[in-house]
Amino acid sequence: MAHDVKLLQPILASAAPLDSDVTFRPMFGGVFAYADGKPFASLSDVGLALKLVGRERDAMLTLPGAVPLRYDPDDPPSKSYVVIPEYMLSEPDELRSW
Repeated sequence: MAHDVKLLQPILASAAPLDSDVTFRPMFGGVFAYADGKPFASLSDVGLALKLVGRERDAMLTLPGAVPLRYDPDDPPSKSYVVIPEYMLSEPDELRSW
């Protein structure tokens, strides 16, 4: 399912903790989200992908529908960005916990 970045941006913004300074910048044909100046999410037609490492990445990948980010099916899977499951797009509290 192709996603519209313009729809993903307000979803992520509403799920961000209130004390975070979240900004968005166009990059690679999509948008990257930054918290306090550091990149933490990729928004593209592939979906909303969070930058996760170690146990957090492993835990996200156990959720049904979560997959390593690939902008193109022939690309190698990202080692740090994971596309969140579709259901989280309508669950801001659950998304916020990540």
